[in-house]
Amino acid sequence: MRSPIEFRAYQEGDLDGVLALCRQEGWISYADDRDRARKVFTAPGVVAVVATTSSHIIGFAYFQTDRAIQAHLSLLVVEQTYRRLGAAKGIISYAFPLLGATRVDLITDTAEAFYRSLSHKAESGFRLYPPGTSVSDS
Repeated sequence: MRSPIEFRAYQEGDLDGVLALCRQEGWISYADDRDRARKVFTAPGVVAVVATTSSHIIGFAYFQTDRAIQAHLSLLVVEQTYRRLGAAKGIISYAFPLLGATRVDLITDTAEAFYRSLSHKAESGFRLYPPGTSVSDS
């Protein structure tokens, strides 16, 4: 039997567990630079949340928020063996009151069916890069 999933705010000591999840997904822009990732996850206007079981981090998300209207879900990851058990929905539910926002925007290229299962309004979106950047760089 699995331990229950618990949700809480990200803490500095969570960095290794979060980076391990990013590494598993091949997200090198986080995993390859520990100091940059730490800055991102603790920056002003960022709300970061972890999902844990028995002190093991099994999920993570970070949002950028204006704490009034708008928030953006920048990253959401759940360990493969814990997917479809409510961890991602739990992370989002736990984070919403912390955001102080009325809505969350996001871009996904791998989890469209999951986000469609939540209360949402689908809209077209774009991810912009500096001129000359190859889209495979990040």
